[in-house]
Parts: sequence; C-alpha cells; structure tokens
Amino acid sequence: MKKSILALASGAFILGAAEFVMMGILPQTAASMHVSIPAAGHYISAYAIGVCFGTLILVFGRKVPPKNLIILFMAIALAGNTLSAIAVNSPMLLAARFISGLPHGAFFGTATLIAKTLADKGKEAQSVSMMVTGQTVANMLGVPAGTMLSELLSWRLAFAILAAWALMTLFLVIVWVPFVAPIKDVGIKGQFRFLTHPGPWFILLAVFFGNSGIFCWWSYVSPWLQKTGGWSSAMVPMLMVLAGLGMVVGGIVGGRLTDMWKPGATAALSHFIALCGLLLVFFIPGNHMTTAVLTFLIGFALFFNSSPQQLLMVQAGEGGGELIAGAGVQIAFNFGNAIGSIVGGAALTATSMNYHFTGIAGAPISLLAVALLVIYTRRYETHTDAINRMREVQM
Repeated sequence: MKKSILALASGAFILGAAEFVMMGILPQTAASMHVSIPAAGHYISAYAIGVCFGTLILVFGRKVPPKNLIILFMAIALAGNTLSAIAVNSPMLLAARFISGLPHGAFFGTATLIAKTLADKGKEAQSVSMMVTGQTVANMLGVPAGTMLSELLSWRLAFAILAAWALMTLFLVIVWVPFVAPIKDVGIKGQFRFLTHPGPWFILLAVFFGNSGIFCWWSYVSPWLQKTGGWSSAMVPMLMVLAGLGMVVGGIVGGRLTDMWKPGATAALSHFIALCGLLLVFFIPGNHMTTAVLTFLIGFALFFNSSPQQLLMVQAGEGGGELIAGAGVQIAFNFGNAIGSIVGGAALTATSMNYHFTGIAGAPISLLAVALLVIYTRRYETHTDAINRMREVQM
C-alpha cells in the first residue's frame, strides 16, 4: 500500500472507531451517564447528525487543497474525542459526539478523491477500498479494544486513545500525503449540480435505507449478543473482532468485485445479504453459534457496498462536485445510522426489550435499498465508467 493511502486509511480508522465504538460500550456509557440503553442510543445519533452538518466544511472549503482539508478534519476529530473522554454529563457527551462526527463525511469525500487520483488506472475501486479498509479495521480491532477497555478499566480510555490516534494521523498526513490540486471551482451552487440528475438520488437513498435497516440491529449488537446469544459481557469484544473481520473481508471483496463488475449491482448484492441476515436475526432462536455467524455475515454486508457506492458518487460529481458527492454517501450512511438507532430503540421499547425485533424492524427498510439499487443498475449502470472497467474472468 502506498504511504499516502496508508495515511488516509489511518484517518479512516480513527473516524470508523469513533463512530462504531459506542455500540460496544453502550451499556457502560449508559450506566455512567445515568440513562437507559435506548436513551444512550442518542450518542450514536448525535455523531451521525454531526456528519451531516460537517459537510458544510466542504461547501465553503472547496478552494482548499484536499490535503489541507484532511489535516483540518483530523484536528476536529482530536478535539471531539478529547471532549468525549472528559464528558461529565450526558448533554456534554452528546455535544462531544456531535463534534466528533463533523469531519466524518467530509473526510471520506475528500479521501476518496485523493485515493482515486493517486490510484493506478483501472484500480480506482481497489484504491478506495484500501482507504476504507482503515474504517473496517477499526471495527475489527479498534472497537473490540475499546469494548475491552470499557469492561476492564473505563469507557473514557477508549476515547482518549482515539484522540491520541487522531494526533498521530495528523502528522502522517502532513508527511505522507502529496499535494493534490483543489477541485474545479464551480461555485457553491455548481457543487450540487449533480443532484439535478436522478441517478445519484437512487444511490443516496439506497445508502440511507440500507444503513437504517442494519442499524436497527447493529446499534444494539452488544446487548443482543448477551441477551439473545447468551454470551457473557467479557466475550463481546471477541464477537466485535468477528464482526470487524467480516467488515474487512467485505470491504476488500467489494472493491475487487466493483473493478470487475458493475458497482450498482455489487452494492445491490450487498444490501440483499444484509436483508437476509436481518430476517434471520428475527426468525432464528439465539445461541452462541447463530449469533456469531450473523455477526460476521451482517458485518460483511455492511462494508461490501462501501467502495462501489463511494466510487459511483465521486464519478457522479465530476466537474466540481466530487467532494460533496463523496461526502453525500457518508451523510446518507450516518443519517441512516441515526434513524436506524431510533427505530431499533422504539422496537425494543414496544416489545419489552425483545432483541429479535431489531431484525424485523430493519428488514423492510433494507428491502427498499435492494429495490433502489436494482432499479439503478438496470436503468443507469451503463452510463457510468463501470462498463469500461469490466474484465473477462478466466474460469
């Protein structure tokens, strides 16, 4: 991996860990802040809302070189995670989580552009997937480590380590990421011109619905593993490693398949796998084996679609809207996280905390994502660069 992509992957790691670590430490954080678990789900939503607002940085920073934007994003991540580590009450933690989310979507939109620009011809999706791998590795190693620290010491230590990681990444970006020219300045309005076409809306809505469905379950995966699967709290970090492994494998496979096939079809397949997993969460009685398999499977599906969706949107925004388009995926992703967390929490409240119902609450929403991407790939796929990047596969 090129050093520049490694530095970007390190940034993806800090943001991925900051986003997902709350799922593993939710019970401990809720107890420390003296709120219920469904109420603690708002810490997940606060991060996601921050992601949406953070895109304004790109709107007004369109003339700034992408490398300088990445440095700014790491500085904000450093501040947000530091505040999370020292939060003294629930409102302060909500505010800190909001700040931590501000750079997320803007980072991935900018980093996708840099990774695509620096990639060898024909390997754009693989380059993007390597950058996104930092986020998936965060789920395989960072989130379980944070969960374990929360079990053994304090959930605050997890955020303190993330703050230190953000500081390290800031220096890596300064040293390793080369200068990349700013995108074409087409004005504030011109950055959003790509949204006048229907194709990008299919992708963004699919990202939103797909993640809403998964996060009905994923937001509460830690108590689900304990209540439904019968796992002890001490084993949850190991299950988080398994979920993270699924995400890493899914991200790599998705990147390679996208370079050989159609991105929209690849993403549709991913959401279909997630849909099947959510239905199984509802229908299969929980035990150690089934919950472990489902944790891996849905984790695999969650990041299978990451690189195809990011690449499709950056291509859609070519001509001045690349950063906004790339960030749009993360906005839809995190807005879906927020809604999914709320819907999942409502399902738990309505069923007296029956964690099977987080799956059935999310399944119909994920079905919408599959339908949107099937329509997209049938109607618009040949109008992307995908057809030119297809390769003959020797059997």
